[in-house]
Amino acid sequence: MSFKSIDRLIRRNSKTKLSRNIVDGIYDQKEEQYVQSLRELLLANNQLPEKFDDYHVLLRFLKMRGFNIVKAKEMFLNMLKWREECAVDAIAKIEEYDAVKRCYPHGFHGVDRFGRPLYIERIGLVDLNKLMQVSSTDRYVKYHISEQEKTLSLRYPACSLVAKKHIGSTTAIFDVKGLGMNNFSKSGRDLFIEIQKIDSNYYPETLNQLYIINAGAGFRALWKVLKACMEARTLAKIQVLGTNYLSTILEAVDPSNLPDFLGGTCTCSATGGCLLQDKGPWTDQEISQASKGVFGKGQKSFDEISTTVACENFPGHQEPSVGKLHPISGWKRTLGMLLKDNQVGDTNENIQQNKVNEQISEKIQELENCSAQTQETLHALLQKQNELANHIEQLRKLLREAANADNKANVLILK
Repeated sequence: MSFKSIDRLIRRNSKTKLSRNIVDGIYDQKEEQYVQSLRELLLANNQLPEKFDDYHVLLRFLKMRGFNIVKAKEMFLNMLKWREECAVDAIAKIEEYDAVKRCYPHGFHGVDRFGRPLYIERIGLVDLNKLMQVSSTDRYVKYHISEQEKTLSLRYPACSLVAKKHIGSTTAIFDVKGLGMNNFSKSGRDLFIEIQKIDSNYYPETLNQLYIINAGAGFRALWKVLKACMEARTLAKIQVLGTNYLSTILEAVDPSNLPDFLGGTCTCSATGGCLLQDKGPWTDQEISQASKGVFGKGQKSFDEISTTVACENFPGHQEPSVGKLHPISGWKRTLGMLLKDNQVGDTNENIQQNKVNEQISEKIQELENCSAQTQETLHALLQKQNELANHIEQLRKLLREAANADNKANVLILK
């Protein structure tokens, strides 16, 4: 490696040290070593864009490839190539969004008990003919990609703020009532396979658990065909349930976040139905703005917000709390310094401000320590460089002396 590469590693590794935080919790030491090894390998070849220079992003690829660093690197680079070829960052929201939602009932609806986004599809009610009339397979695939991007850049960060811990996966429920081999056409199977391939290859390890409910004999026959094209790790996260699914679902999801048509208590009647909106903490303007300001910027850590953001739990995210929260405003609280709230009048805010000041002082000290460590490392490298230069000069001197001795010997022989 060149000194320029070493310098780049030092500078970016200093950011890694700052990523330890109370929100992420305790790192697994072995996983951390794998992540650091993969990261250094990518950095050494200038193959790690800062946007993806993130502990959890790299960990997802490692997990998907069984912590085989070479295979994880290959998968990661394939993802970067695919994003460039498909111009993923330029994909916009489709114009036929509302029409698609009505032909294909699906959407995010709150969070599970852990705080993860809850995604629901009523596949048994999909009108594929109408869907292809208002859109196309290619356009729907692009729509799916845009939704995945929104989940990574907005939904997960917002949920992480509210849950006060890292959220990086989704809990999903697929209602397949009435779906079977007879009414699941080839175009439908092709669409499913294409989406599954995209999710597995380019958005690995973003599924926490998938519950397939109301699975009858027809669907179970279809399932034997569909699961043949799925990764083993993904299949392990899928649970196929019949009509007696509710007790299992309620272990993972609070009734307030489960639509009434699935046995929950939510109707979303004021907004036209549970799956026609995008319900979740990410739709709150304050939380959304806060998450945009902190997440999705490489190794940015929760440290920057852990002392300035105090979000209550979204309904259904069970954690000890004081009193019962309003079903809408329960997950909204002041975002403190991140939103530059000027109302610092009352005692609680002053206490909070003091805590923020303490944390800022600690952060300054941590940065100074990192700077000192960097200087020591650079000094050691320069010292090593000087030592190597001296060794080289000594070896050259030995060669010159040996050459001179040979010349003298040859002169004596000639005499």
